[in-house]
Amino acid sequence: MKEPARHDSHGGDLSSDKEEGSGITIDGGIALDKKSQLQRGLKSRHIQFLALGGAIGTGLFLGSGSILSSVGPAPLWMGYMCMMGVVWVVMNNIAEMVTYLPMRGITLPYFTGRYVDTSLSFAAGWNYWYAYAILVAAEANAGALLLGYWDTKVHPAVWITIILVVSFLLNIIAVSVFGEAEFWFASIKLITIMGLIILGIVIMLGGGPTHERIGFLYWYDPGAFKELLAPGSSGRFLSFWSTFARCGFSFITSPELIGLAAGETVAPRRNLPKAARRFLYRLAIFYGVSSLIVGCLVPYDEPRLLDKSNNASASPWVIGIQRAGIAGLDHAINGAILTSAWSAGNAFLYSGSRVLFSLAVTGQAPAIFAKTNRRGVPYPAVIATSLFGCLAYLNVSSGGVKAFAWLMNLSTISGYIAWIVVMITYLRFRKALEVQGLLDTLPFKTPFQPYATWVVLFIVTLLTLTNGFTTFAPFSYEDFLAAYITIPAFLILYLGHKAVFRGPWAKSAEDIDVVTGKKEMDDLCTADVDPVPKNWIQRVWFWIA
Repeated sequence: MKEPARHDSHGGDLSSDKEEGSGITIDGGIALDKKSQLQRGLKSRHIQFLALGGAIGTGLFLGSGSILSSVGPAPLWMGYMCMMGVVWVVMNNIAEMVTYLPMRGITLPYFTGRYVDTSLSFAAGWNYWYAYAILVAAEANAGALLLGYWDTKVHPAVWITIILVVSFLLNIIAVSVFGEAEFWFASIKLITIMGLIILGIVIMLGGGPTHERIGFLYWYDPGAFKELLAPGSSGRFLSFWSTFARCGFSFITSPELIGLAAGETVAPRRNLPKAARRFLYRLAIFYGVSSLIVGCLVPYDEPRLLDKSNNASASPWVIGIQRAGIAGLDHAINGAILTSAWSAGNAFLYSGSRVLFSLAVTGQAPAIFAKTNRRGVPYPAVIATSLFGCLAYLNVSSGGVKAFAWLMNLSTISGYIAWIVVMITYLRFRKALEVQGLLDTLPFKTPFQPYATWVVLFIVTLLTLTNGFTTFAPFSYEDFLAAYITIPAFLILYLGHKAVFRGPWAKSAEDIDVVTGKKEMDDLCTADVDPVPKNWIQRVWFWIA
C-alpha cells in the first residue's frame, strides 16, 4: 500500500521540511526538537488525578445543593448519571487520538487542525484558552470566598493573590513538581469525598446522634421531583433536562486534561488508556453515589440550600450532617472545598498554558508563547494565563461582580462547544484511518465506536442549543445573552479565520495526515517496558499508579 502523504496542519507537504535534531518541523517553521519540547515528567497517577482534580471542583460540594433546591433529588441524580455517559464517550474519543500520537507539544486543537480544518482549530484553541484562563480566576475567587467562612479580617484580594501566586509557582518550576502537587491536592479531595459518602450512608441508616433512619424519606416528602415551568410529566422532564445541562458544567474541560498531558506523560501508550478507563469508574463513585446520597440527606425545600455565601454553609453535605445532629464538621468540609478550588485552579492553569503553547507552535498565537525553559515548561504561556487569572480581582469591588459573572457565564457553554469539536475531530480521524486502511493500527480502541460518538454529538448539540430555555419564562435578556452569546462569538472566530485564510471547509479523508509522527511514537513506546512487581505491595501500588 502506498504511504499516505505527510502534511502539516495547514495542509503543506512535510517531506521537504527540515529536521532539527530528532524532531520534525510542523507548519513549515516551528520545530518540535528537544530544545523546544515539554518534559515527560507526568506518571500514570499524576494524569489520573489531574483529570479528576479538574472534574472535582466546588461543583460537587456546593453546586449540587443549588441544583437540588431547583429540581429535587431524582433529576439531580439522573442528570449526573446521564452526563457521565456523555463524558465517557468524549474521554474515549480523546484517549484514542492522543494514544495514537502522544507527541510532545500537541493539544486537541492541534488534532482538529490536522484532521478537520485549520480555521476550526483556531477557533477551538482560543475557545479552550479563554475557558481555562477564566476558570483560573473563578477558582481563585472561590478560594477567597471559602477562606472568608472563617471570618478572617484579611481582605479577599490578599487571598486571591496568595492562591494565584502559589498556583503560578507550582506550574512554573517543573512539570513533575506540578504533577506531584496535583496528585496530593486531588488525594485530599478523594479522601474527603469517600469519607462523606460513608458518613452519608451511616446517617441514612440511622447511625447519627438522633438515630433517625431517613433512608429515602425525602424522596417521598417533599418528593423526588420539583416540577419546573410546567405541571405534571412535562414539568418533571424539564427539571431533568435543566439538570442534565447544568451537570455538564461540573465536567467541562475535564476529559481534555488527559489529552493535554499526553505529550508530557511517561510511557503514554501504557498510562493514557489506563487513566481513561479509570476516569469513568471514579466519576461514577464520586458523582453518581454522592449525588444520590445528597438527595437523601437534605430535602429540596431546605432554606439553607439557597444561601448565597458560596462557602460551606451552603453545602448540602454540611446541611445534611447538621440536620443529623453532628456538629463541627463544617470547618473540615470547608477546608476540603478550599482544597478542591485550589486544585482545580492549578489544573486549569496548567491546561490553559499548554493550549496557548500549542497555538503558538502551530502559528495561531504569537511565537513567544512557544518558548520553554530548560525544564521544558512553557513559561511565557504560563505567565500569560496567570495574568488573565487576575480577573478574579473584579469580585473585590461590588461593581465588578456582575462583570465577572458575565465572563464566567460565557465560559461555561464554551465547554459544550469544545466537546462538539472534539467529537467532529474524532469522527474525521477515524474515517481517515478507515479510508487509508490503518484502522487496525490503533493502539487503543474503545467500544461502540463510531456510533456512540454520533449519538452523543447529537445530545451535546441539543444541550448547547437548549441550555438557556429557562431564560424564556419569564424572558431575561441578560440571562439569554449569557446562555447563547458564546455561540456567535465562536462562529466569528471560525468564519473570520476562514475568510482570511480560505481553504476547504474540511479535509477529505484521503488527504488527512494520520502518518506523520506515528513511526517516532511507535519507536518511543516500543522502548517502554511494563514494570514487574516484586511483591504484593508493589502489585497494589502499580495498580493504583
